[in-house]
Amino acid sequence: MLLAVAALVGIGIATIYAVGNPAEIAAGHAEKISNYWQKQLLFAILGVVAFILINRIDYRRLGELSYSLYGFVIILLMLLLVDKYIFNIPDIFIEQNRNTYRWVKIPFTGLSFQPSELCKLAYVLALGWFLRYKSNYRNFSSLVGPFILTLLPMFLILLEPDLGTVLLMMPILFTMLFVAGAKVKHLLTIIVLAILVSPLLWVVIQPYQKMRISCVLLQSKTLRGITEKSPTLAKILVGQNFTERQWENDWGYNLIRSKYAVSAGGLNGYGFRKGPFIKYDFLPERHNDFIFATIAQQWGFIGSVGLIGIYLIFFICGLEIASEHTDPFGRLVAMGIVSMFFVELIVNASMTIGLMPITGITLPFISYGGSSLFVSLAAVGLLNNIGRCRPFTIASSITQ
Repeated sequence: MLLAVAALVGIGIATIYAVGNPAEIAAGHAEKISNYWQKQLLFAILGVVAFILINRIDYRRLGELSYSLYGFVIILLMLLLVDKYIFNIPDIFIEQNRNTYRWVKIPFTGLSFQPSELCKLAYVLALGWFLRYKSNYRNFSSLVGPFILTLLPMFLILLEPDLGTVLLMMPILFTMLFVAGAKVKHLLTIIVLAILVSPLLWVVIQPYQKMRISCVLLQSKTLRGITEKSPTLAKILVGQNFTERQWENDWGYNLIRSKYAVSAGGLNGYGFRKGPFIKYDFLPERHNDFIFATIAQQWGFIGSVGLIGIYLIFFICGLEIASEHTDPFGRLVAMGIVSMFFVELIVNASMTIGLMPITGITLPFISYGGSSLFVSLAAVGLLNNIGRCRPFTIASSITQ
């Protein structure tokens, strides 16, 4: 498992270095991202430190502290919203980027972090600690607690806004509830209710968020033509008037370029630091949200399948840890961590080829982002901790 994670981190740093090569990229953008691989390496080192520290603490002790950690993260999320909606906190504490409030600065370091990233791990711990007792999930009414633990951070993160993290939390909740032993009929009832309520949510989300979700359908040229001629349909799908030109130059720009990059890679790809989408800066966010498309362009279909294979090794190891563990809390947290990474992989890879909405979910261990990498390595440390601290069990039979 650890070798797989090390390989993924190494691939991420190498890919970020490749897309930031000043000799092969237009100078303006190269100056901006050419040193990102060094920052990613720094956060990888900090993540390894977090991995080591977490392994020195019994994971059950973290369970006892889980509600406090969860509460601390909720306070940080509320701090961001106070700055956004009530009054501006001095820039030394809060970082704004593209009209989003997701980052809290660490004073005197020049670094910042995303509380929403910390929230993922704190949430898994708190939910696992809550679900370790059967009385907290066996009855329909007892599911109120888990949903409060989930919906509160979802609401706060949505207001930042950060749609990607919000969409990540519900799959984690349902996975952990299912593993805990919640009744399937209760979970299906909740899913049906969510589907019925979804039209109301569609009314309140912002136009750009509607566009991100609708972009999966709007890949159809026929539907785009109908939408351009129908203001009513445009209002429903994107919240405003729609034009083909705006789709190509704005809303669909990243998706179009991403699909071109993936298809350009072919079977074997162009090779390391090669290819038009690296050399000519055709693909925005190729070091971050669309880094999977960058890997596909460099190494082709074979390289992409190999990357998925490395993730598969990690998932199998994580599932083995969860399935063989006898402590309910340890088993639940292990499954929560595995499901978190699995959803991130599926959503990120799918959105680069147009199968899912562009939500901003990073490719775990690979996409550029200090908070994401740090929390991911800390989560692996917790998973490793659970795996090596398994309670002893008594064999079912003894062979004479």
